[in-house]
Order: sequence, then C-alpha cells, then structure tokens
Amino acid sequence: MRQAPADALITFGDVFTLQHRTRIVTLATQHQLPAIYELKAFVEAGGLMAYGPRPAEMFRRVAGYVDKILKGAKPGDLPIEQPTTFELVINLHTAQALGLTIAPTLLSQADEVIR
Repeated sequence: MRQAPADALITFGDVFTLQHRTRIVTLATQHQLPAIYELKAFVEAGGLMAYGPRPAEMFRRVAGYVDKILKGAKPGDLPIEQPTTFELVINLHTAQALGLTIAPTLLSQADEVIR
C-alpha cells in the first residue's frame, strides 16, 4: 500500500486476518484508510464496517452437515450451500476519526451501529 497508495481496504475473514485483526485495524486507521471487513470482530476492534455472513448461522449449518455425515451420508453427495443471512455493522467512532460521513440510508440498513 505504501508503493501504490490505496483508497480503501477490503479484507476477508480468514484465520490469519482474524488473528491479526487489531494490527490490521490499527494500520488502516493510522493511514486514514477506510476498510470493510467480513467479520464483526474487526469492527469491535475499531474497524470502520463489516459486511458478511453471520458466523452463528454458518456454525448451525455446519452442525447439520456433521449430523448427516455421522448418520451415514457421503460428504461428496451433500449439496454446497451459500450463506443466506448477512450482517452489516458500522463503527461511527471510526468513521468520524477518518473524517467520513455515513449516509443515513446505510445506517438505517445496518444490523448494528457502534457509537
């Protein structure tokens, strides 16, 4: 990002980024870089916003798959499912620190707004 300055940052909720979320959020904020994450944990750590599948819903679906496999289903025969429930979380304190104004229409659609 230093060599080719970025206007924003998008991360994905994998194990590496989740483990280093505080450092990632800190660097994004220090460099005045608006960032969107996949998981609410990043916003709770001070990130600007998150939009992604609800982890609790995904874990419930995984439990259903495990149940089917333990009852004899072949994993290769089970259908691939896409998440159906998503959440939008916005941190207004971070938006203010970045000098951003979040549109009221976006705020009204958020599942959670951190003030």
